[in-house]
Amino acid sequence: MSEAYIMQMMNMLKSGISTSQIFSLLVNQAGGYEFVVYGPRDMENEIAWQRCQVPGLLRNVFWSDGISQLDYQLFGDVIAFDATYKMNKYSCPLVIFSGVNHHNQTIVFATALIVDKTTDTYIWLLRQLMFAMKCKTPTSIINDGAMAIRNAVRDVFSEVIHRLCAWDLIQNATSNVGNPSFTSKFKKIMLRVYEIPVFKLVARYVGSRYDLTSFVEHFQRRVAHLRFKEFNADYESTWGACHADLYRAAKEICC
Repeated sequence: MSEAYIMQMMNMLKSGISTSQIFSLLVNQAGGYEFVVYGPRDMENEIAWQRCQVPGLLRNVFWSDGISQLDYQLFGDVIAFDATYKMNKYSCPLVIFSGVNHHNQTIVFATALIVDKTTDTYIWLLRQLMFAMKCKTPTSIINDGAMAIRNAVRDVFSEVIHRLCAWDLIQNATSNVGNPSFTSKFKKIMLRVYEIPVFKLVARYVGSRYDLTSFVEHFQRRVAHLRFKEFNADYESTWGACHADLYRAAKEICC
């Protein structure tokens, strides 16, 4: 494969296009199968070779950019500590620290890929969070209640209120109360206006077929999409209020 085709193929992979779809697109671009001197297996071999050029696997990775850190200063009083994802080729647990902004939208404060779910790892993770957020301590942390997380929170944030997430409370009620009518109403009360898809930040955008480099790239695209939604909400709320004020002023003049 030429360097140009290899670069095009790798860019398509980063966008989530499958190998078979990429091959079909390149065949169409070349003008037919007779003009392509490589096959799907050659492509897979080249992909494997390109991925081998990435430096060795890191142990624990934590990242948070400037926008996320500014968001944390504004909305970081209550944070969700979600360590339930395993959405990459190496099954490294993905940890997401998230919250809610002024539009009731999900925002991501920080993210990490870790090799295990031990108390020591979580302690390291929470300390990295505090370093990135200039030592601003949240008032409440919400998570699934795993003992390792509880121990880490107790060690790093001794004064912070620790609460179980709604999903775990619903699962607990469902498994311990044998009354479908009650559990159905309990679920509605817990979630209120929220829908389950709102909380699936990652599942539709990344998957186990990605290596760690591709995984981070896809995840960052998801974060960018969340920020784009916030930008739109800010625009609509600002200009919507301005239009309403202009309408009221015009109505008063006319009357």
